[in-house]
Amino acid sequence: MPPRTILYTGKGGVGKTSVAAATALRCAAAGRRTVVLSTDPAHSLADALQVELGPDPRPVTEGLWGQEVSAQDELERNWAAVRAWLGAVLVERGVDRVSAQELTVPPGMNELFSLLQLKRHHDEGGFEVVVVDCAPTGETLRLLSFPDVAQWWLDKVFPQRSALMAAARPIARALLDVPLPDDAVLDDIDALVAHLIALNAILRDHARTTIRLVMTPDRMVVEEARRTFTYLNLYGFLTDAVVCNRVFPEEVGAYFDGWRALQEQTVADVRDAFAPVPVLRAPFLEQEVAGRAMLGRLGDALFGARDAAAVLHARVTERLVVDEDGATLRLELPFARKGDLALRKVGSELVVRVDAAKRTLLLPDALADHVPSAAGFEDGVLQVTFDAPARAR
Repeated sequence: MPPRTILYTGKGGVGKTSVAAATALRCAAAGRRTVVLSTDPAHSLADALQVELGPDPRPVTEGLWGQEVSAQDELERNWAAVRAWLGAVLVERGVDRVSAQELTVPPGMNELFSLLQLKRHHDEGGFEVVVVDCAPTGETLRLLSFPDVAQWWLDKVFPQRSALMAAARPIARALLDVPLPDDAVLDDIDALVAHLIALNAILRDHARTTIRLVMTPDRMVVEEARRTFTYLNLYGFLTDAVVCNRVFPEEVGAYFDGWRALQEQTVADVRDAFAPVPVLRAPFLEQEVAGRAMLGRLGDALFGARDAAAVLHARVTERLVVDEDGATLRLELPFARKGDLALRKVGSELVVRVDAAKRTLLLPDALADHVPSAAGFEDGVLQVTFDAPARAR
């Protein structure tokens, strides 16, 4: 059976690594063979667990292994021939060798290659739970959201590649003075495309794989989390929980009362914005969250009696379908009652009110100039229709 996979992402500095490590410890303590791996280029997982980690899984405690994926190792394993070919082309064009090597890896590809370790763990089947501490961005997950394009490339282009390249190489070299890639280069690309299609299938398996967003109760951090949440939903990835970390507790003292009041209001806004996805809350602890004892306290605060490995919410809460005439947004509002419905769109924000309930969504930039034209609410689901600019006029 494929492992239960939990990916944590969020803005840098919100405690994402600590939350991932605490989750993994809880899963291992429950008797599940667990690995926690970091794909963040600036690894801090070893610091959180207070053990030495490397590019391969190493034992941390009973039932738990840790791993800090080496992007360089993954590049050499998956991209070596492509790098050699691109580097040679750039050096021929006068780029110095060090710069040429840097330019052979497109932005975002390092973490993309690191995430292939997730596929490897699924293929090998050595763990029951895989917890991933992702880099502080949702961009890599968005790169994995185009399986149809990758599948087309695999089905249509690569079956004909050898004949096409054999015919094109002499012409290209004579006319363009550009060496076309050889079969080793194309084999690397072929394998990478196949891996990405398989990885995409893993990430879209809602029964086994979910994403959890980590944030602190600060407005700017929450705004970025909302934006990431919208994109994850629209691309079909399941967010089963959001984590509100470092919330001041009641006993924080009078000096921080003002901050605590602001945080409590922000937490309430987070619950509205992300409903019906559950919000896990953890206090700002009195010392650094590092080592098994402190990570255990964090895990207890986050999950309480919950199973940390459970799928805490089972459905994608937003669906968007876009065509040339406009778009239709399907939004779950289980907390709302049938009644007066009010919609207001300001730039890329859509504010939805049903009776006393409110939900604010950040729409993709592509819908910034679309106009809401109709809405219906039935069985806890709101459906909003947007007209494209030309049609709206």
